[in-house]
Amino acid sequence: MAYSSITKPSLHFNTKLYTGNGSTNAISSVGHQPDLVWLKERSSAGAGLLFDAVRTATKFVRSSDSAAEVTAADTLTAFNSDGFTLGADASNYAANQNSETYASWNWKAGGGQGSSNTDGSINTTYTSVNTTAGFSIVKYTGNQTSGASVGHGLGVAPKMILVKSLSEAHAWRVYHKSVGATKELYLNLTNVPYTATNVWNDQEPTSSVFYLGNNDSGTNKSGVTYVAYCFAEKTGYSKIGSYTGNGSTDGTFTYLGFKPAMIIIKRTDTAKNWYLHDSKRDGYNNDNPYLSPNLSAAETGGTEIDILSNGFKLRASGTGHNESGGTYIYMAVAAEPLVANVGASIPATAR
Repeated sequence: MAYSSITKPSLHFNTKLYTGNGSTNAISSVGHQPDLVWLKERSSAGAGLLFDAVRTATKFVRSSDSAAEVTAADTLTAFNSDGFTLGADASNYAANQNSETYASWNWKAGGGQGSSNTDGSINTTYTSVNTTAGFSIVKYTGNQTSGASVGHGLGVAPKMILVKSLSEAHAWRVYHKSVGATKELYLNLTNVPYTATNVWNDQEPTSSVFYLGNNDSGTNKSGVTYVAYCFAEKTGYSKIGSYTGNGSTDGTFTYLGFKPAMIIIKRTDTAKNWYLHDSKRDGYNNDNPYLSPNLSAAETGGTEIDILSNGFKLRASGTGHNESGGTYIYMAVAAEPLVANVGASIPATAR
């Protein structure tokens, strides 16, 4: 049984849907003060935007391209105790356009900007950490040194890391435990992982640091600033792993030990999009539309996945989710634990 010490996952992660108004827009009822807000337009095309408290409000990077950090005063203007505030978005960055619908995925880190971490050979500018939920935000400057290390603050080894260059335009780099530290993967592209020593230096993360190579502009170019989002597994709250498709409408079932609030999926044996599902959009079994982090496209799909009380099950044979013999990686975060604590009787319910 996947007992969890996190009885209320929404205190650490929550999906919040909202409608833009083209003016000041206070988004509340998130359940916590978010330190990372990843938002994406649903009803029309618009790039996914990531804002975090380490870099402070009004600064974002896009999940669908390699552009450097953008500062725009009319986008996300504040991180609040129970949500965030948006400006008029007059520049049309797809954060708060009037009458458009949006999804936002909100993580709690350390409750603010944090402080420098000196565990690695590169001292971070800031590290904001939530050890309870296994999530940290790290900002650092590259030194182009083989085997350089950066402290993540989690106390356990992360199983997924997203790194984005801020001061220069370079593609997102992704570490995933199921792919390993000898491979390179991109969030903003469909590419399959390929062997690259210069990204993670062929060294798996430890309980204190992750490693960087000496010749990769996406993780460790000298003088370039980066942000890293680090995710560790927590029993009954988060799971990072892989599955093999079976090409059937009675598709592969992945046991998580909780009812997922959000699932990110990427096929790794052939070039395919990333897919992001959550339990708030539509909210019915076998009717769960997806958004693709690597695309600016509007919401689409809906029959690929069942969100269940203890995991997720594939319900279509599409090549992006469930082709027979296809290999896929995922990260999932809980909406409800299957059982909250040893001896507790707080079972999760299916939708």
